[in-house]
Amino acid sequence: MTPDSSPRGSRSRLLKWLGIAGDDEPTDDIAAADPSLFRDPTARDIWLPAKRRLLGKVADFLIDHDLEVMPWTMEIAYDCVSGAKPKLAQMILERTEAGQAITINWLEKVMREEKGDSSAELLAALMSRLEGTLEEFSNATTNARSATTEYGAALQQHVDELEQVGRAGAVISELAALAKAMMQRTREIEQNLTQSERRAMELQSSLEEARRVADEDHLTGLPNRRAFETLFEREYVSARAAGEPLCIAFCDIDNFKRINDSHGHAAGDRVLKVVADTLSQISDARCHVARHGGEEFAVLFRALTPQKAWDRLDQARQSIADRRLVNRATDMPFGRVTFSGGIADVFAYGTRSDALRAADDALYAAKQSGRNCIVVAGDTPPSLRDAA
Repeated sequence: MTPDSSPRGSRSRLLKWLGIAGDDEPTDDIAAADPSLFRDPTARDIWLPAKRRLLGKVADFLIDHDLEVMPWTMEIAYDCVSGAKPKLAQMILERTEAGQAITINWLEKVMREEKGDSSAELLAALMSRLEGTLEEFSNATTNARSATTEYGAALQQHVDELEQVGRAGAVISELAALAKAMMQRTREIEQNLTQSERRAMELQSSLEEARRVADEDHLTGLPNRRAFETLFEREYVSARAAGEPLCIAFCDIDNFKRINDSHGHAAGDRVLKVVADTLSQISDARCHVARHGGEEFAVLFRALTPQKAWDRLDQARQSIADRRLVNRATDMPFGRVTFSGGIADVFAYGTRSDALRAADDALYAAKQSGRNCIVVAGDTPPSLRDAA
């Protein structure tokens, strides 16, 4: 008899491997119930079936998506089936419905971006709070310094008047000496406040530099994903108010894993920089390029129709495809480096999220049609047009 290879059989074997398939597994023989054996359920009787069902769902998740059984994938499976990470579960559902596989590489990319986004958001929040505190401190020191200056000027006037009264005797002389000491202390306080104000301005300048670094991809020098999302939101509002078209595009370097595997990650980073520099050449005040993560870039075209956006992006694609790059460290050629792209007309969709999804789907269509091409959402990919 051959082992059961059905999903139920795979699930049963995985549950046994996990050590949770036991005596209460369903059987074909059902014994007659003995009334004398009935008793009140214990706490274990209540939570054990629920625990088995949850672990069964984890097993089903791993089997359905053909994922390896290891702590990391089991943690992701648990987070999805238990509702701990609804956003991740929704992304997996949408990818599955689109006919795309849930792979280890894709999960690593999603988790890495999620971790990076949360860290960037926390850093941005902390910097905003610090910036506000610095501004309040700067205003307070400025006001205090102004008040101290006015007080010092008034005190100086009283000292001058007291010194002019020669016949006032020893009391007035003592008052004059005391006023001089107070005036000297006031000047010291004023100097300290001036220094504090200057240091606050220097710190504020450093904070602005830190904010710029936080919004920049350290490898390519392009805006990172968080900065791009902020820019996209601003351009979306501005373009809609002005009645101008707005297009979003995703670009992904073709067969980038092969480059890393063949030449190493350092060489792969150099290829990323070449693609980033080429895309930067089409950037201007109304065309913004960012590194969206990994080997993927995002481009925002303001005041350009989808066709004109396609023309500009395809020029960059052709420029890279025409080059023959060589790994200077080994003198080995990289071969033909290309990228695929997907473009969407933002205002043709109900929300920005829908437009982003449409551009991502168009990128996937470009990959499926042979790579090294740009597809506009809603259009037929080049390979399918040629076949027709």
